[in-house]
Amino acid sequence: MSLNAAPSKSAAIRAKLSHPIIDSDGHTVEFEPALQDYIGQVGGSKMPDRYAAAMRDGAFGWYAMTPKGRRDHRMIRPPWWGLPTKNTLDRATASVPKLLYERMGDFGLDFTVLYPTVGLFVTSIADDEVRRAATRALNIFHAELFAEYRDRMTPAAVIPMRTPQEAIEEMEFAVRKLGMKVVMMDSHVQRPLAAAAKLPSELAGYARWFDNLVIDSEYDYDPVWAKCVELKVSPSFHSAGMGWGSRTTTTNYMYNHIGHFAAAGEALCKALFMGGVTRRFPTLRFAFLECGVAWACGLYSDMIGHWDKRNAKAIDNYNPAHLDRELLLSLLERYGGKLVEGGRLDRFAKSGGIFTGNAEDGTSLDDWAACGIEKKSDIKDLFAAPFYFGCEADDPCNAWAFNAKTNPFKARLNAVFSSDIGHWDVPDMTEVAEEAYELVEHGLITPDDFRDFVFTNPVGLWASTNPDFFKGTAVEADVNKLLMPNRVPR
Repeated sequence: MSLNAAPSKSAAIRAKLSHPIIDSDGHTVEFEPALQDYIGQVGGSKMPDRYAAAMRDGAFGWYAMTPKGRRDHRMIRPPWWGLPTKNTLDRATASVPKLLYERMGDFGLDFTVLYPTVGLFVTSIADDEVRRAATRALNIFHAELFAEYRDRMTPAAVIPMRTPQEAIEEMEFAVRKLGMKVVMMDSHVQRPLAAAAKLPSELAGYARWFDNLVIDSEYDYDPVWAKCVELKVSPSFHSAGMGWGSRTTTTNYMYNHIGHFAAAGEALCKALFMGGVTRRFPTLRFAFLECGVAWACGLYSDMIGHWDKRNAKAIDNYNPAHLDRELLLSLLERYGGKLVEGGRLDRFAKSGGIFTGNAEDGTSLDDWAACGIEKKSDIKDLFAAPFYFGCEADDPCNAWAFNAKTNPFKARLNAVFSSDIGHWDVPDMTEVAEEAYELVEHGLITPDDFRDFVFTNPVGLWASTNPDFFKGTAVEADVNKLLMPNRVPR
């Protein structure tokens, strides 16, 4: 198969642009025989088998169950046929850096940040030894595999978040020892309920709660965010939300999949904001990947509306102590008619009903206390600046991020181009830049918006935390021009 076919439309689009296209979320598909060797080197000769068993029993345990067993245990239908195979060239490209490097021009891409595939699952392995060995091996594997291609691509290190200490140890190793400059963290941790100890053993594993790493967390994760500042890395999250809420079908992967990355992203984004993390760590930039930006626009608007009605001062509007009970009873008596007949008014006068108000702890009435918000416009600074949202090329809702007319305080949210090459979302890698540019061709965004999407915002995400992120890369000169005084990305 020739690799020198006619130039793709993506390549033609790139050729007419005055700026690079930076992909903030491509995917590499691990060549498993090589990865297994690394796992053995890190964890010993038995570790590859333990790792394979953990993956089968965990993420892919569905296949070992009968249909009845899947229903009884609510074992959700996991991802299947997740890689493009009819396009064999693309399948090989996702696993072989040299081939990807050669084809970058045809994709219209100047630089790409590559996230793992296996790495999306290893941090969920329950066995501490297996999880830590597989994580360490995966990071060494990717650091060595992509080292000679660092001018056009960089791999993300996998960082488990089971405890702050585990996260910090792996970050120290990946960034300081391996020289990796992107970290992919879990956006949540599933933990057993304390009450699960009272349940039968076959049920105890299903009694769990989702730790959002901030609000009511099992641990204080501020040392992790502080370590990110110290190591100059932007925390990025690529966690799944399948199995949450209604996404629990045992037979339909698409039903479980649609919206699940957005659900996981929203849970942490909301926690980081309401837990005051963006207030305490103002220089950090957080990325939520493969989830689009429409949910973030809605969340941003909801934050403003909710704060306006239930901030520390406004909450007093609902304090039961302010209710004029005599006036209320007189109005009910005067206008209630049959509604209050038969002794109902007397019963109401004694109880007040369940919505009259319960005694509340006066020290916890302000749900927004950690944010330190004094006025509505503060929300824009604490939300729109630090958060970045990975958007696939074919999502028309990407345009919402740039619509200052609909976003409160004329905010433009930081949507970043995220190709997802390597996975089923992209059946043809040569079409991703072309699809992204269709928003311009259809009049949904301007060329300047597109520049922000594929260049300015990605530079803001990666270089705001680490000014040397693009040093030595193919886009260094363009980035340096962008970062000149008075042109620093948001």
